[in-house]
Amino acid sequence: MPEVIVAKTAGFCFGVSRAVNMVFDETKKGDRVRTCGPIVHNETVIHELEEKGVSALESEADFENVTGGTVVIRAHGIPERIENRLREQGINVVDATCPFVKKIHNIVRDANSRGRQVIIVGDASHPEVQGIFGRAAADTVIIDSFECFKSLNLPKDGKYSLVAQTTFNYEKLLEIIDNLQNLKYDIECFNTVCNATQERQKEAEEIASKVDAMIVIGSRNSSNTRKLYEICSSKCKVTMLIQTMDDLTGEDFHSLNSVGITAGASTPKHIIEEVQTYVRS
Repeated sequence: MPEVIVAKTAGFCFGVSRAVNMVFDETKKGDRVRTCGPIVHNETVIHELEEKGVSALESEADFENVTGGTVVIRAHGIPERIENRLREQGINVVDATCPFVKKIHNIVRDANSRGRQVIIVGDASHPEVQGIFGRAAADTVIIDSFECFKSLNLPKDGKYSLVAQTTFNYEKLLEIIDNLQNLKYDIECFNTVCNATQERQKEAEEIASKVDAMIVIGSRNSSNTRKLYEICSSKCKVTMLIQTMDDLTGEDFHSLNSVGITAGASTPKHIIEEVQTYVRS
C-alpha cells in the first residue's frame, strides 16, 4: 500500500464555499433561484443544486428574459451591465462574488478614475476575467503572457494598472511583471492572485516533486484545476487529472511507494476523501 499525501489546501476555497452556501441558503426561502452561470465548476455540486430547482443563466438572451425570483451572482462575478440589467428588471439579486474578486473590481474602478489604462492578466474566456473586463473602461486589455503584451504595442507614454485573475499561475505572473518592469513603462502592478491559490499551487508543486504519482481532482473546465495539473505534471511524470473516483477505475497503485492528491477550489471534500480511500484500498 503506498503512502498517500493529501494536500492540506485541497478542495473548496473560501470564495467557492461562501458562494455555494449562499445558493443553498436561498433555496430554503421558497423562491425560484437561478445563478449567473454555474455557481461552481463541479458537476456533483451542480447536480445537487439542480435537484433543488436551481438553474443557471448562460446566454445574453437568458439574462434579458429573466422574470421574478432570485438570481445569485457566482463567485467569479459578472459584468456590471448584466448586474444592472437584472436589478432594473426588479430581480432579487444576491451577490456571491468572492471578496478577492471584488477587490480587483475596486482596483480597476480606482485606476480608471485616475486615468490609467487597465491590463488584466488572465484567460480572456474565463468568467472571472470577463466580469473584471465588464467593469473596466473600454481601453482595457487582457494578456496571458509577456509576449502577448509586447504584441499590443501600447504607447510608452501611457499610464497603466495591472491586475491578475485570482487563479492565475503565481510564478508566471511574477515573470510577466519582471519582464514588464524592464521595459520602463509606467505600470503599477497589483498581485491579485489570491493567497489560497498561491498556497495551493506551492503545496501541489512540493508534493508532486516527491511522489511516484500525483492525482489532481477537479473539473476540466476549472481554470485553477488545470493550472494545478500543469504545475504537478511538470514535477511528476505520472500525473492524472480526474473529476471523481470513478475516473480511477482499473488504476492500481499497489506497486507505488507514494501517491500525492490535490484538488481544485471547486472540489467537495467528500470526493477527495473517496479518492483517498480508493488509492489506499
